Amino acid sequence: MNRVQFISGIILGVCLMVQSSWATKVYVTDSFKVTLRTGPSTQNKIIAMPSSGQPVEILDSSEDWSYVRLLGHGEGNKEGWMLSRYLVSRLPWEMQARSLREENVRLKEKLTPIEKKLSEAVHREGTTRSTLETTQKEVQKLTRENEQLNSSQRTKWFALGALVLLCGLIIGLVVGRQQKKRRSSSYS
Repeated sequence: MNRVQFISGIILGVCLMVQSSWATKVYVTDSFKVTLRTGPSTQNKIIAMPSSGQPVEILDSSEDWSYVRLLGHGEGNKEGWMLSRYLVSRLPWEMQARSLREENVRLKEKLTPIEKKLSEAVHREGTTRSTLETTQKEVQKLTRENEQLNSSQRTKWFALGALVLLCGLIIGLVVGRQQKKRRSSSYS
């Protein structure tokens, strides 16, 4: 008996899990028309069918019904009873979405020239950056050449100084020998 109950429980669990996957997710629309009536019941005559988002002014309320005045285009300020559950203090979703779409379009129109300016600035910066890099490479090259020329110039001056010293030494030796010969010839 325990085995039968255990297997039945497993089968029931599997069936319940499968059943939840049959469900489909749907949404309730925010757009509908409600009735404006002569009195606070569904038995009273319908005066108008205001659509979602139409503004109304609440004049009185009793239980589930509100006595309202229609505001807006061509309604002639009709008054009547409407179910209170159809009245919301916030702007209906459809109108909010429409407003957000319009704002989105305006923002995209503003964004287009900004993106164009940004693209141009990036291009200019890229050109400036490549010019800067080229200039930096040229400066480095000229700095190396300048260092080589300075080193070469120092070497020339050193060699010239050594040559002058050598010439002075040779002249000193030659002049010294001649004077030595003169002295030795004057003593003899």
